[in-house]
Amino acid sequence: MRIGELAGKSGVSTRALRYYEEQGILSSERTPSGQRLYADSAVDRVRLIQQFYAAGLGSRTIATILPCVDSGYAGPEVIEILRADRARITASIAELEEAGRKLDRVIEHAVRPDPEHCPALREQPTVGNTASV
Repeated sequence: MRIGELAGKSGVSTRALRYYEEQGILSSERTPSGQRLYADSAVDRVRLIQQFYAAGLGSRTIATILPCVDSGYAGPEVIEILRADRARITASIAELEEAGRKLDRVIEHAVRPDPEHCPALREQPTVGNTASV
């Protein structure tokens, strides 16, 4: 099938399919005129790649694990790569949760401003008060 047909069947743009080929995670054959031709199995492969991306994996990691999918075996080095990606995602989640807590405090101060956090609410010297500091 041609690239447009694969894009339609897999729900992925032709640009993404070209990118997958550049990254070595999808392959095609070429016609004499240079057009890409994909096997019918490419639809499932693209859907799998999309699942990997949705899981937070990058194209380098995907390129590393696709041969494991094909062979049905993931060696310890691949498992370690996946665990490292999981740790990275866990750390990102923790950072986002902390950002969310900080944003909650900002929202609370916006809803209920107080002099400590809002300079405009601090006591201003009264007009005519000439006491020296």
